[in-house]
Amino acid sequence: MIYLIYYILETPRVQFFKYFSYVKEKKAISSINLYKEVFVSSMKYNISLMDYFQLRFYEQNESQKQKYAGTGFMYEYQLQMNPPRYRDILEDKIKFLNHFNALSGRKWGTLEMITKDASLAGEIISGEPYKVVLKKSKSKAGRGIMILESRNTSVSEVLQLMRKKGFDLIEKFVLQHDNLMQLSPSALNTIRVITQLHDGGVTVIAARLRVSVNSNIDNLTAGNFAAPVDIEKGIVSGPGVYGDITKPDVFIHPVTGVEIKGFLIPHWKECIEMVSKAALSIPQTKSVGWDVAITNEKSILIEGNHDWGRVLWQLPVKEGLKEDLLKYL
Repeated sequence: MIYLIYYILETPRVQFFKYFSYVKEKKAISSINLYKEVFVSSMKYNISLMDYFQLRFYEQNESQKQKYAGTGFMYEYQLQMNPPRYRDILEDKIKFLNHFNALSGRKWGTLEMITKDASLAGEIISGEPYKVVLKKSKSKAGRGIMILESRNTSVSEVLQLMRKKGFDLIEKFVLQHDNLMQLSPSALNTIRVITQLHDGGVTVIAARLRVSVNSNIDNLTAGNFAAPVDIEKGIVSGPGVYGDITKPDVFIHPVTGVEIKGFLIPHWKECIEMVSKAALSIPQTKSVGWDVAITNEKSILIEGNHDWGRVLWQLPVKEGLKEDLLKYL
């Protein structure tokens, strides 16, 4: 009941009723029966009200539903794997960049740093691609981010904007690999690679390519899609799937026309080596979702997530993956 109350309070109303109406029509079910199904599923499988829709429980049978790791399970799993007292490096982008500076692959500075050192600020805002990313260091899920064209922008203007908008971090915009640019040029398309520490070693649990669609960020919540990646080969192994359940699967990118399945991610071996090295450097957090960017030269770390999510992980493969985690508990 405690979980259910939390789920009700945290449910985004507009999105909930959009999905509710869609499933009601799709299943030709009454509102009362659909409400009953949503709430019973929430209690029975410890899933949020939104999980019922986002994990497509309305299409699953009993056996399939039991295999999904919902919000409640993931909260408890990550609480055990990543104790709150050790999450600071992953929750604070500035601490993250300080710790993983050698793997970050980009120039960056805090508001305090560039206020004291105008030359550092000049290095970040000048030169190709004449773009910078302004961030709030403790923001999540693509929020608290602004991409700024910097070609005709002065250091004083950047400082003024950061103070006005509450940004405390500035980074040089990352130019992604040419192949990823051809796939989708509107945003930096990152790969979420999930690692698990166990018995002193690193296991890569899953990898998902996030692809933007006319958006300057690649998060699913911004109307984009994600596709599964074969861990061994670094090849996209299935179609893209939107976070929005009303949209069909994506076999061809709707803007660029590039085929999704079969897309080869460059520098894949180096990517896996990099996240494994990163995981071992923070052993107190045992289960991390790394956001990785691929440039023409190498793979680089964008950020790490202790609460790496149940939707982006399970939705692209259209099956519950709870069993993959139970062996680590």
